[in-house]
Amino acid sequence: MAKTKNYKKTLTACYLGFVTQAITANFAPLLFLTFKNTYGITLDRIAMIPMVFYLTQLFVDLAATGFADRVGYRTCVAASQVLSAAGLVMMAVLPEVLPSPFAGLMVSVVLYATGSGLIEVLVSPIVEACPFDNKDGVMSLLHSFYCWGAVGVIAGSTLFFMLFGTENWKILAFLWALVPLLNTFNFISCPIERLVEEGENMGVGRLLKTPVFWLMIILMVCSGASEASMAQWASAFTESALGVSKTVGDLAGPCAFTAFMGISRVLYGKFSEKLDLARIMLVCGAVCAGCYLLASLSALPALGLAGCAFCGMAVGIMWPGSISISSRSCPKGGTAMFAFLALAGDLGATVSPSIVGAIAAATGGSLKAGLLGATVFPLILVICLIILNRRKTAD
Repeated sequence: MAKTKNYKKTLTACYLGFVTQAITANFAPLLFLTFKNTYGITLDRIAMIPMVFYLTQLFVDLAATGFADRVGYRTCVAASQVLSAAGLVMMAVLPEVLPSPFAGLMVSVVLYATGSGLIEVLVSPIVEACPFDNKDGVMSLLHSFYCWGAVGVIAGSTLFFMLFGTENWKILAFLWALVPLLNTFNFISCPIERLVEEGENMGVGRLLKTPVFWLMIILMVCSGASEASMAQWASAFTESALGVSKTVGDLAGPCAFTAFMGISRVLYGKFSEKLDLARIMLVCGAVCAGCYLLASLSALPALGLAGCAFCGMAVGIMWPGSISISSRSCPKGGTAMFAFLALAGDLGATVSPSIVGAIAAATGGSLKAGLLGATVFPLILVICLIILNRRKTAD
């Protein structure tokens, strides 16, 4: 009798893959002032760390359209864990051994950002290829692990620094690196299926000529933008525009936003079989726009904080939901489709916080005006979903 494949092990590996991505995205920002004080790096150069991180991810997203299928999922996703672990370890080592500490940090950022980009491209199609019954719910629950990973790395690092001091951050870097290192062995041994059989996928050329694919790209850009605009500015917004303390601002702003985002993904994962994904996303897009309006227009700090927090609940389903809708609309899109979707989502997440900042700067430093401008992203998402629903009705 043939041995039954353990796809739960695959799912666990993918869960930890997103936890790894959360570690690589959120650990270094906790140390920006430490880098400044320890290595004498100016803040304008430190600001290049997140920029290099996201630009590297964008490059990997694009490059993966050409090599992921040829090299193979298993090799690429195992490499993502090794690169992530290596980058975290090198962040503690290279600034001490290279003549320029800043160069050492940049090398480490490129390493773990490459791993993060591969995770983003590969983990969703790996789960999509598994024979699970409720794909939409599984995908939503999968993406919730990025949220829990982000909350965990922020809370865990804060507790570590309280107990052992920020000066021992290198030890913590090694400890966080154990997560992807150990998860490498999960990906080496778990069952991994092909998303589309060889010769049956659409290919990049045909994919780019498919109108519904470009609708999916716009959905992903707006999903990433709707999420990142609030996530990146929530702390500064709650502290400066709403006039609350930094501690309250961080807890009620970015932490609450991320927690609510994770909760929404878990809830959809639990009840998805009873819900229509396109309609739920349409509601979430409208609620998201309402949350941006509430945060930016309310004169009461409590309502502004509620807008920030509940925005996380609204955007939670957008990214995994867009991926699920794309899989249904282009079932033979293959790895290239997932890579382009990741690229589009990252593009939205990279550009939108800069747009918010530019609007704020142009209006005398008003972050409320910046977030008001960001309302356009969930509104465009709603329009795209209406068009998609009309296409489905016409078909």
